[in-house]
Amino acid sequence: MMKKAVRFLLVVGVLVAVVVVGMRVLASRKAQPAVALNAAPANDVLEFAASDMVAVKPQALQLGLPISGSLRAVRTAQVKARVAGELMDLQVREGDAVKAGQVLARIDPTEYQRRVRQAQEQAEAAKAQVDIAQRQFDNNRALVEQGFISKTALDTSVATLQSAQATYRAALAGADVSRKALEDSQLLAPFSGWVASRAAQNGERLAIDARILELVDLSQLEVEATLSAADSVKVRIGQTAHLSVEGQGQMVAARVQRINPSAQTGSRSVLVYLQISEVTGLRQGLFAEGVLGTEQRTALAVPVKTVRTDQPAPYVQVIEDLKVRHVPVQLGARGTAREDPQSENWVEVQGLREGSQVLGAHVGRLREGTPVKITTPVKAAGG
Repeated sequence: MMKKAVRFLLVVGVLVAVVVVGMRVLASRKAQPAVALNAAPANDVLEFAASDMVAVKPQALQLGLPISGSLRAVRTAQVKARVAGELMDLQVREGDAVKAGQVLARIDPTEYQRRVRQAQEQAEAAKAQVDIAQRQFDNNRALVEQGFISKTALDTSVATLQSAQATYRAALAGADVSRKALEDSQLLAPFSGWVASRAAQNGERLAIDARILELVDLSQLEVEATLSAADSVKVRIGQTAHLSVEGQGQMVAARVQRINPSAQTGSRSVLVYLQISEVTGLRQGLFAEGVLGTEQRTALAVPVKTVRTDQPAPYVQVIEDLKVRHVPVQLGARGTAREDPQSENWVEVQGLREGSQVLGAHVGRLREGTPVKITTPVKAAGG
C-alpha cells in the first residue's frame, strides 16, 4: 500500500508540474503582442521626408454628386431602305469610316428607272393634249369674235383646255415621284462618321424601312446620367464633372449640356446629359463614373486616404514634437481640389489645427508615441 501511495503522489506531482509549465507558456505568449504594440526600443526612430506628410490648411474644395453612365454619340443614324428591292453594292463594314453624302449601297434601280421613263412618257402625252386643247381654244375664241359660233362652244373649249392642263400637271408630279424613288434607291451617308453595325448583305431583297447600317459620329460624345429627384435640384447647365472612363488612364472632363424636364415614369429619376470635351480614344458604350461639381467651399481638409478607420472613431496620424499622435477627427464634405479637379479626393475635417503635419496613407499604421525624424525640412502650412 505504501508503494502505491508513493506512485500516486509522484503521478499527481508530474501532472501539476505540466499544468503549471503550460500556463506559464500560454501567459508568456499572450503577453508578447501587447509588449510588441505598446513598447518600442529607445533607438527605434522612423525617418520621414516632407513628401510623406500633408500640411493641414484651408483647401478650396469642389463638392459634387457621384454620377455614372455610358458614353453615347450625340449623332447616330439608322440607314434604312427607303424603297423595296434587292440590295446591291454594299461595301462598308463595322469600323469603316464614311463621309457625308457618300454612297453606301444601292437598291436595284431597274424597276425605278423604268417607272421614271413611264412617267415621263405620260407627261409628254399630257403635254400634247394641252397643245391640242390650246389650239382648239384659240380657234374657237377667234370664231366667237367673228360671230360664227356661240359663246357656249368657247366655254366648252376652255373647260377642255383646263382639264388637259391639270392632267399635265398631275403627270409632271408623277414623274417627280418616280425620280424621287429612283434617287432613294441610292443609300447616302447622312453625316461623316463610322459604321457601328451592319444588318444586311448584298443580294437580300429588302422591304421599305428595313435596317441596313448604323452610323455613329464619335466627334461628339455625351454621358446620360441618372440622378434622384433630390439630387437633380442641385444640377445646373454648365456645371462640370471629371469622369473616369474604362480603359483610359486620365480623367475626362465633361459639362452639363441638357437636363431632361421630365422625371422618368416609375423611378422618378431625372436624366442629365453631359458633353465630353475631349473625345480622342473614346468609344460609344464605354462606362464612365465620376463626380459632378455642384458647390464650392473652402475648409480645412486632408486627403481622404490619410483618414484611418481601424478604430471606433476615424483618426489621422499627426507628427507632433517628433512623435506620432493619433488625432480623432470629425469628417465633413468630400470633394476635389478646385485648382486641380483631377487630383485625389479631399475631405473636410474638424479636430485638427491649421499647420498640422498628417502622415500620408502610404506610411501605414504606426504606434502612437513612435519617435520620428524628419530628413528634409517641412514646408510651412501656407506654402
